[in-house]
Amino acid sequence: MLQYAANLNLSDCYGKVGVPRQLVITEDPTSIPHAVAEAGLTLPLVAKPLVADGSAKSHELSLAFDQYALSRLDPPLVLQEFVNHGGVLFKVYIVGESIKVVRRFSLPDVNKCELLDTAGVFRFPRVSCAAASADDADLEPSIAELPPRPLLERLARELRCRLGLRLFNMDIIREHGTRDQFYVIDINYFPGYGKMPGYEHIFTDFLISLVQA
Repeated sequence: MLQYAANLNLSDCYGKVGVPRQLVITEDPTSIPHAVAEAGLTLPLVAKPLVADGSAKSHELSLAFDQYALSRLDPPLVLQEFVNHGGVLFKVYIVGESIKVVRRFSLPDVNKCELLDTAGVFRFPRVSCAAASADDADLEPSIAELPPRPLLERLARELRCRLGLRLFNMDIIREHGTRDQFYVIDINYFPGYGKMPGYEHIFTDFLISLVQA
């Protein structure tokens, strides 16, 4: 589904929205280094399970720092270029016409020294969970600032149309050091809404609107 967001190439006065370059790997981990080189992806790479079945494993992320580590990954998976984002992501819930945004702690930034000195695969189970809420954290304003509402409304409207969905969420990050460069790193259809503040009223209003339509 990320390809729909990538195809939008959305850019306006409120910001730009892209998708990090990625590669799907379905088998043979020994072929991953060659496939990554062929695709021109830049390390480090985030590895995400391709199957999203709600299990603990499906929520596990890995960060691969070098070519040798890539062959230790466990397909099927998606490899995505890592973008520094201040360790915070924005989980954007779409319920019909309603949009709710919450902050979540995410993978930490990787500086150039760490990239040179670090090797291997680091695993991060369930990075974005209810316990990792960053809404009340003492963050730098440039990191904590939510994406502009008009930008999110346009993005949600376009994706609702292209995906044919009215219930989904997106994980969005802001590239660290920028104010208006955003990336959609994940889209989930009919996600769990228990982590969304005030979901009872929002979801009830959505169901009522369907009945009245």
